[in-house]
Amino acid sequence: MKSILRILGVLLIPALLFAACSKDTDPADVDVFAGTFRGKITYNDNEKNIKPESGSVFVTKVGTRYDFRFSDGIPDLTGVEFQRKDDNTMVNIGSSGTGLITINKDKLVIGYTKDGRTWTADCNR
Repeated sequence: MKSILRILGVLLIPALLFAACSKDTDPADVDVFAGTFRGKITYNDNEKNIKPESGSVFVTKVGTRYDFRFSDGIPDLTGVEFQRKDDNTMVNIGSSGTGLITINKDKLVIGYTKDGRTWTADCNR
């Protein structure tokens, strides 16, 4: 009888643990904003005008700030703060630059100027 209870326990515990894990996790609760986005990117300053045919932006989260690492020799845009617009979209706030950066799980849009330099991106996952 004890061996039957042990076997049932061994079979039921994993089943209960598996059932308790929800697949309905809200994407806003995980860091879906980090990752690689591909599409049209540009960069302009007094010395450079970079407009690759297609490029990528690798987004990472460092604490409460985000860093944007561009391909094709475009300088990185780092330390950007965001506030949540809705459950799955974030918009930049309170930084030393002007413009707009909008990011959600599928799309990244950048139109940002800082210290005479301009970054743009219209990218998708």
